[in-house]
Amino acid sequence: MRILSGFQRSLLRLVASLGWCLVSAAAANAGTVAAAPAAACTHPAMREFDFWLGEWDVHTPDGKLAGTNSIKREYDGCVIHEKYTTGRGYSGESLNIYDTPRQLWHQTWVDNSGTLLLLEGRLQAGKMVLEGQNLAAEGHRVLHRITWTPNANGSVRQLWESTDAKGIWSVAFDGLYTKK
Repeated sequence: MRILSGFQRSLLRLVASLGWCLVSAAAANAGTVAAAPAAACTHPAMREFDFWLGEWDVHTPDGKLAGTNSIKREYDGCVIHEKYTTGRGYSGESLNIYDTPRQLWHQTWVDNSGTLLLLEGRLQAGKMVLEGQNLAAEGHRVLHRITWTPNANGSVRQLWESTDAKGIWSVAFDGLYTKK
């Protein structure tokens, strides 16, 4: 076994310290690079649904309060996150994103009743129209179409239409969003 001189021990400590500094710097740089927001969310179409952003009271056509909705941009502005509640036990939320390669909007809705609804679509004549389907408890296919229409006064109408077992369309929900 060889005994190191004081100079050799000092040199070994210096090399170990420099190595630790290099590893720490590389890790810090890797974290910085990984944390940098992607430029993928700068596409102009990613702002088509911005009219829906805000804190809202939602009323039915007869003027009754249906619930409240908070809609914000998250994840470096790439995702629109909706949180809805009636204040009477029902709540749900959605994540919305513009899928640039496919050039369409995608929404995933989930709620406390176990509903999962996947919708896709695009802006049509100034209205956001998303469509999807799921299975009813009875096993038949249900088509869904939700249309968000921005109004001149800053409110937004959400019209949700669904099909029944015979494929006949009816209104599932009609809500008027007004800013709080």
